Order: sequence, then C-alpha cells, then structure tokens
Amino acid sequence: MLHRRIYQFVIVYFLGLIALLLIKYILNLSDYVIPSPQEIWRTSYRVFARYLFDVMDTLSVAIIGHILSICLATVVGIIGRLTTWAGSFIKVAAYNIQAYPIVAVAPIIFILLGDGLSSRLLIAAMICYFPLLLSFIGILSEPVSDIEHFYEVTRRMSWHLQVRIRAFENINKLTTVIVGSATLAMVGTIVAEFIAASAGIGYSIRIALYQSDLAKILIALFLIGICTSLYLACLEWLGYLTRKRWEI
Repeated sequence: MLHRRIYQFVIVYFLGLIALLLIKYILNLSDYVIPSPQEIWRTSYRVFARYLFDVMDTLSVAIIGHILSICLATVVGIIGRLTTWAGSFIKVAAYNIQAYPIVAVAPIIFILLGDGLSSRLLIAAMICYFPLLLSFIGILSEPVSDIEHFYEVTRRMSWHLQVRIRAFENINKLTTVIVGSATLAMVGTIVAEFIAASAGIGYSIRIALYQSDLAKILIALFLIGICTSLYLACLEWLGYLTRKRWEI
C-alpha cells in the first residue's frame, strides 16, 4: 500500500516534469523561465534538507487540523442526522459558513489570531471540514433498517449504538472520505502559509515565487507529494485495521 502510493506519485510527478521540460526545449525558453535539469538538481542539493523540514512542519499542522475537523464533523454529523429543528439548523449553518471562500475569510483569521500556528490550524480544519461533514451527515442519517429494527424492538437502541451501527455499515465510505479529506488539510495549511504565515513549505513557496525560482517550487512540490502520500498510506492502513477490528 505504502510503496504503491509512493511510486504512483513519483511516476505522475516525473511525467509532469518531463512535459514541462519538453515545453522548455520545444519553445526554446530560457533557464530563467523554466530551469534546466542541471539547475533543478543543483537547487535540490542546496534546499532539499531545509525544504524537507518545512514540509514536515506543514504536515504536522495539517495532521492536527485534519484530526480537529474529523472530531468536529463527527459531533456535528451526529447532531445533524436528527430530523429535528436542531439538526436542520446545524446543517443550514454549516452550508452557509462554507459559502464564504477561504481567501476572503483568511485575512480576518490572520488579523484576529496572527500568523502563527493557530491560524494555520484553523484554515486547514476549515478547508477539509465541509466534505467530511457532508459525508458524515449522509452516512449517519441513513438507517440500517434490519439491524436497527432488532434493537428498537428489544428496547436496547440508544443514540450511540445507532451511530456505531451506521458507521460500521459504511466503514469503507468513511475511510475513503477521511483519506480524501487529508489532501484538503494539506492544501489548506499550504494556502494559509502562502497567504500570510511565516513558516512551513507554503511560506517557502511564496518566497521562491517572489524570486521567480521555479526550480525551488518544483523541489517543494516533490516533497509535498511524497509526504502527503505517506500520510494517506498511513490513514488507509489505520482504516484497514479498524475494519478488521470491527469485523471480529
């Protein structure tokens, strides 16, 4: 699982890099516009260790933000599954909040919280929270009639048992949604760092962009892809272990 994700990303990355270099040589663009393979290699030698540290910093923030969004989406999804006024209100509020683009909300966050860890965490959680919430509400609102009927007849049904039954019956969907939203958490953290933060790989990419140094950006993208693939593989492995444990 792990090695498959890594080599799939490496294949996609180098295909994209080859396409970029083909454009460079077909259009006879200078190294200032698109760096040569030699320049990319020299840049990698200079910045690889520093960028790896930056990516790990970004990934740690993304993981914490992702966990926060999962917890919040779980709580709101449990309430939102209800057909009561509270459930309807929660869903409407969540939809309306998501209607605001993150680039419009981010300046307010940075003004209130500064450009430190809290702002990066909040933006990462906000970006991956909504798809999680939609999936959780959909899954937890769908009755598992055959199983739930038994517990209702025997008067053993409770809200937490109902949630467990519905989550177990849709564990594959939940795993897929959680793994997919992890990429959004990484994107959210990088966006936060790119906009106004002073740390992380997003900040390094912003500096490289100001310097018009595409080679540095390419190295950053490679490291982002590798680290994200590792995190996704870990999530898939945890999902597999969870399914096995629940099946016992």
